[in-house]
Amino acid sequence: MTWTSYHNRGEVLRAVIAAVDERRDGRLPMDVDGVSDTFANELDLLGALQLRWHTTFSGRIERELDLQPMDLEGAVIAAWHAVCDELPGVRAVLDHYMQNPADERMAQAFGKAVAKERMFMAAMAGRGAPQDQLTAPAGARIEAAARASYVPAPRRASERPTLLGRIRAALAA
Repeated sequence: MTWTSYHNRGEVLRAVIAAVDERRDGRLPMDVDGVSDTFANELDLLGALQLRWHTTFSGRIERELDLQPMDLEGAVIAAWHAVCDELPGVRAVLDHYMQNPADERMAQAFGKAVAKERMFMAAMAGRGAPQDQLTAPAGARIEAAARASYVPAPRRASERPTLLGRIRAALAA
């Protein structure tokens, strides 16, 4: 991938994230300019959104653990809440396609991604090893607790990205 195509992919992904955050209908915005030229198909775009979610979530867990190092599970749950507030449309898309995959290939890919994220959550909460399949149920319980206790932040009418937010977006892309 050349620098130009990498940069263009980041720009299109930011546009997609802005669209899903605005719409919050859980659907992939295949109508956003550049999506069909940048992403091979819905699964490719969904994979990019899943990666964005995971990298943001991982970073947020680290920050939360700095703030509350004695409550590992609480830090993971707080991080999940914070990222849901930061990427509400992405979470809606991931939840929609987790429940309604477009095809068997997407269902398999999503199943693997969800299992790995749950193992990661459990490991970060001190409930097992990161590569141990047995930690996935513990991660599922943590995810369920996060979902049950989540209260969405109200939408702000005019959200202007801060300098730090723009830098984070550029680095994440």
